[in-house]
Order: sequence, then structure tokens, then C-alpha cells
Amino acid sequence: QVQLVETGGGLVQAGGSLTLSCAASGRTLSVRIMGWFRQAPGKERDFVAAISWSGGSTSYADSVKGRFTISRDNAKNTVTLQMNSLKPEDTAVYYCAAGSTYYIRSPADRYDYWGQGTQVTVSS
Repeated sequence: QVQLVETGGGLVQAGGSLTLSCAASGRTLSVRIMGWFRQAPGKERDFVAAISWSGGSTSYADSVKGRFTISRDNAKNTVTLQMNSLKPEDTAVYYCAAGSTYYIRSPADRYDYWGQGTQVTVSS
């Protein structure tokens, strides 16, 4: 129904920056929220940031506030996550997600579609 493709992951030193991109295709008219989640080995999948498809609302995990910025380009059905001042604890597989909910602080189980994930590794 909806396909999500993440790009931009890689290896970066602590304090550096990285930008992730998520391109949505398919039946995207139902999408109301786009989010980013991350999962480190042996840990639960955690919320990172979300944005309403209209761009009117954003939400961030406390651990990334002031460092990460989520934005969207509706013309390209693309959402980006700009990550600055990266720390080793940011190392994880980052997943793009899309859902039909209007609630900006929705947890992972309220999202309907997921990308395959992209690895972000921050070295100390």
C-alpha cells in the first residue's frame, strides 16, 4: 500500500552530523503522520521524532531535542531527519514509519508502514 525507503545512514564520528531521508510512495493519501524510530542491538525500538504530513506539528524524544530536526517536502513525499551533535548512544538502526493517525505522539504500534531501516553508527 505504502512503500518507504530510507537513505543516508552511515558512519560518523561523535559530534558530527548526518541526514536521513525517507521517500514515501504508493497509496500515500492515507498518510497523516511520518515518524522516525531507532533500535540498538538488544534494546527496544524507541521513538525519535514525528511530523504531521501537513507539517503543522512535530514531536521529539527528549534525548534528541535540540540536536535532531525533522522536516518534510510534500512535493516529493519525502521526510528528512537532520541529526547534529551525534553521540555514540545514537548508534542504531533507524526506521522510517508512516501512519494514518492524527496524534503526533503516537507510539510505534500505531504506525502502519515501515521502511527497511538504515544503520547509523557514531564512533567515539
